[in-house]
Amino acid sequence: MGNLKYLAQRLLDMNYKAMWDKLNAIHSKTGKGRLSILRDMQECAVKYGAGYMDYDLFEMYNLTPEQRDTYLTRGRNNQLVVQYNDKASFDLLGDKIQFNTRFAPFLHRDWVAVTGENKGDVLAFLQRHDTFMAKPSQGSCGWGIEKLRCADYPTLEALYDHLVQRAPNLELEQVLEQHPAVSAIYPGSINTVRMVTIRGKSGKVYLVTAMFRIGNGKFVDNFNSGGMVAPMDPETGEVIDRALDKQKHLYANHPATGTPIQGFRFPDWDKARALVEQAAQVIPQLGYVGWDVCFTPDGPCLVEGNQFPGHDIYQLPVHTPDKIGIMPRFRAIEAAERQQASQGQ
Repeated sequence: MGNLKYLAQRLLDMNYKAMWDKLNAIHSKTGKGRLSILRDMQECAVKYGAGYMDYDLFEMYNLTPEQRDTYLTRGRNNQLVVQYNDKASFDLLGDKIQFNTRFAPFLHRDWVAVTGENKGDVLAFLQRHDTFMAKPSQGSCGWGIEKLRCADYPTLEALYDHLVQRAPNLELEQVLEQHPAVSAIYPGSINTVRMVTIRGKSGKVYLVTAMFRIGNGKFVDNFNSGGMVAPMDPETGEVIDRALDKQKHLYANHPATGTPIQGFRFPDWDKARALVEQAAQVIPQLGYVGWDVCFTPDGPCLVEGNQFPGHDIYQLPVHTPDKIGIMPRFRAIEAAERQQASQGQ
């Protein structure tokens, strides 16, 4: 039923021109007939909750039905969000000011909201930090984030006048210092790890997957803003494959530094796991979260939490040579929860 509801909504919202562009591209790549591809797309939408973008991204035209069923599609991801996350609590993560307030013990950095009514607090922050990050309180994919220097403005008053124009939807943060081993891979951005957790009804927190997100030419590491992603072993914190960018270029070593990516093992991984397990208990109403974690010389800290953890970067074709997605991990968690519930009865 969930897939049918998802399909109905997608039919209403669909960009049909973009769908036909994808269909034609798949036709050119595979030689399969357009009508056959369209029918297969429709079948994947009904059976697996996969839209045409998932169909293309995960190359479902190359997968067997059994393999297709292992992929976390957009439709299935939406179902998990509905299952585990209370919509009324979304802003506790989605609004950066609320997030920083609620998760202050996990931030390990200075920050201040720009409300338009706290000029003294903002000026005090600017006096403490020559360089800082200015972030919109709402937004994703690194959009709207600026790295600013006080020296680029004639006075701190002038800088405040610039910042307050975006009040009350702006917050300022101290620039994080990342661990030297992580910085050696790419020093131009804070390179975070996306750690996805599920908090079961039992209260147990499961680490589902982890992805290394790496900057490449910009000060943000987001895949959709020019960055790269590489899969990790969530148990050990080791990067187990090459990094991929949006243009589908693969890198065993970072193109800017030459430093190896594949095989890198994160320092303090046990501490990072403990960090997200503790963070996942703060808001029980949000049980399915993607945490962005920075590794500093003093240990890991939270950058942000995402109530829509995404589904695409964790199972890209180049990173899944066995053509198996991450859906079995979620099913294993649900099975473990059922078993624990039955034992508790």
